Parts: sequence; structure tokens; C-alpha cells
Amino acid sequence: MPQFLTGRRAAAAVVTAALLVPLAACGKDDGKTDKGAGKSGGSTVNTQLTVLAASSLTDVFKKAAAVYEKEHQGTKVNFSFAGSQELAAQVKQGAPADALVTADTKTMDGLKADTGTPTVIAHNRLVIVTGEGNPKKVHTLKDLTDSKLKVVLAAPEVPVGRYGKKVLDAQKLKVTPVSQEPNVRAVLSKVELGEADAGLVYKTDAASAPKKVDAVDIPDKQNAVAAYPAATLKTSKHAAAAAAFVKWLSTPEAQKILQDAGFQKP
Repeated sequence: MPQFLTGRRAAAAVVTAALLVPLAACGKDDGKTDKGAGKSGGSTVNTQLTVLAASSLTDVFKKAAAVYEKEHQGTKVNFSFAGSQELAAQVKQGAPADALVTADTKTMDGLKADTGTPTVIAHNRLVIVTGEGNPKKVHTLKDLTDSKLKVVLAAPEVPVGRYGKKVLDAQKLKVTPVSQEPNVRAVLSKVELGEADAGLVYKTDAASAPKKVDAVDIPDKQNAVAAYPAATLKTSKHAAAAAAFVKWLSTPEAQKILQDAGFQKP
């Protein structure tokens, strides 16, 4: 059992063990002093950063990390992707990580005691995702109320689930989902596999599977804007390197990677 699970945290060990064990492996301290993340040709410190990130950042962050690592030799960025509410639970249980990026400010605000000052690095919007070719002819939010349509949504405690509820409530639309998923990628997967006819996901998630799903735009006046704040974790063993990575996410280079993937300016 990891050493950080002591005192009151030990009581939650059984529930969180499945999440914490893989994180402990990727966040293991290499025993070397962290002198920060230098540019290419600079620091030779072998720093392993663990970043907890919202599921909707899966594809773009992998691309961003490849660029970052080339510029910051000696730094390796590892990610643990999950729904923001799951990430918050990991942080509260003392997961060995260095930085956190959520898909909403509400989740981040609830972790003020555990993080540095957050910075919003991107925005996103919702779309209706359907099977390729939109076989059920879903064109508006109102179409999701059809009882013959199998709609899948994220659970209400998940950021994309809250955004979806906000959008539907604003239009006074009642949608009964066939399932409520733990993160946005699970919603996308249900539609990709044909287990659901439609769902609400972020625009960038639909764009990650262009040959498997179609995206139906939601008018801006009916839509919700998702904010992605990033922050260092106070328990990080690599504070300087973690701060450097979080700061880099706001640079023009990182912003171009995010916006090329469909994310909007912060």
C-alpha cells in the first residue's frame, strides 16, 4: 500500500486503490533532485511528471507532450486521463501527481487547498454526436427528446454532464438517456459502437473520430462554454518542472496545438 495513504486517507484505500496504484507507478520519484525543466541542451535531470487530465484532452495532450519533451530534454510527461470528478477524488486521496487540468472551473475550485493558482488554458463547446451519416436524422436538441431514440449522456456529476443538463434545461427539454457515463469519452464510445443513436459531447471529442461519428452543431445561443483550468499540485515532488509545464500550456506554441485540435482560445 503506498505510503501516502495514512491517517484519514487510509479509510478510502479500498475504494481508490484501483485508481492510485497505476498513478503511483507513473509518479514514482526517481530519486534525483528536480532542478526544473530546462530547454533542449539544458538540464539533464530525469524528471517524470504526472499530469491528471480531463478525458476530453486525451488526444491533444499526447501531441502536446511530444512537443514539450523535445524542447525540455530530461522531462517526461505522463498522463492519467479520466472524468474531472474522478481526478478530483484522486487528488483528495493524495495521488502522487504533479499537475491537474479539469474540464470545468467548478471542480478545480473545489480543490483550492490542494492546488496552485489555476489558469484557464482553453474553452470548448458541446455538439450532438450521432452515428456516421446521422442515420436517425438528428438535427436539433429537440430531436433528442424522441422516445424512440437511444440517447446517452454523461452523469450529472461529470462536467460535460452538467453542461449538457444546463443546455437541455435552458431549452426546457426532457431527455431520458439509456445510460449515464463517467466521462465524455465513454459517451462517444457508446455512439461509435452503435450502442446509442446520439449523445452530447465536446466538439473536440467528435472531431477525434471523424470516420466513425457525425457532429451536429448546437447554436451558440443554446450552447454552453466549457473552461479548462490547469494548476500545479501542492504535493508535487517536482514543483519547478510542474509549474513550467502548466505555464507552457498558455504559450503560443501550446495554444496552436490546442486550437488545431478544435479547442477555443482561453
